Amino acid sequence: MTAALKRWQFWRAKRPEQQLGLFVSANAAWACKATAEHDVRFYSHQGDWSALFSELATNYGAATLQLVLAAGRYQVLTVDRPNVPEDEMQQALLWSVKDMVQTPVTDIHLDYFEFPSASASKIQVVITDRRELSKMALAAQAQGLEIVGISIEELMPANLFEADNQARLVVSHVPGEDVFLTVVKNRELWMFRRVRGFSALDSYTEDDLRGRIADSLSLELQRSMDFFESQMRQAPVNSIELLCSGERQLLGKLVSANFNQPVNLVEAADICAKFAELGCLELSREEA
Repeated sequence: MTAALKRWQFWRAKRPEQQLGLFVSANAAWACKATAEHDVRFYSHQGDWSALFSELATNYGAATLQLVLAAGRYQVLTVDRPNVPEDEMQQALLWSVKDMVQTPVTDIHLDYFEFPSASASKIQVVITDRRELSKMALAAQAQGLEIVGISIEELMPANLFEADNQARLVVSHVPGEDVFLTVVKNRELWMFRRVRGFSALDSYTEDDLRGRIADSLSLELQRSMDFFESQMRQAPVNSIELLCSGERQLLGKLVSANFNQPVNLVEAADICAKFAELGCLELSREEA
């Protein structure tokens, strides 16, 4: 992926030692302090960025921030790679995606990334609202906080594991959103897809899971695994990792019955808080 996607920078100054991961959804945010205990706090912002960053500054003081945007705050589009020099890529992509989104061209902020093993003719373009990002950056700056990186949900599961050559299929579910499936290897995102029909995964009952949900989800997992092996010509994934809440112990058991790979539960008391924690890991690894 491009360095700019990891670091949409608005300014650069001497950085505070304290680091925070901040997961930002439509009306709430979860802040995680980079400590051994990964202290996480919840905030209701309702779009009032000045109030949010004022609270953060009061609670933490000066800090560098790694923002992780929730799904409703961006779009990811797969487009043909423009045949232009790297320094012209952003402008070329802007005109490639302008008719695919409702955001006016003047309000689009975009960046892109590529999969390690994908066709060089396709790239993934991340689109956000420039005005909202600017409001957030200015509100943070006014409180002595520095946003040094902005990322998205799909890129976070790569921070769950140490660098190795084992491919893992991660099933992630933020309550209220569609499930998204990612394959990660060597701390890199190799593929992802959003899967509709499971937005209530955290609230399904035991009967729901046994009745159809576990088997339906397993079918979607198998489709992703088949694509990874056949279309991307990779070895089978080594494990399936569940990053979700609700009846996850039972879900893991039921899904495990359909696969040869082990099914593991990612430790997470709160999924949104976990994404803030993964933002911390992204920041610390960038600083290393």
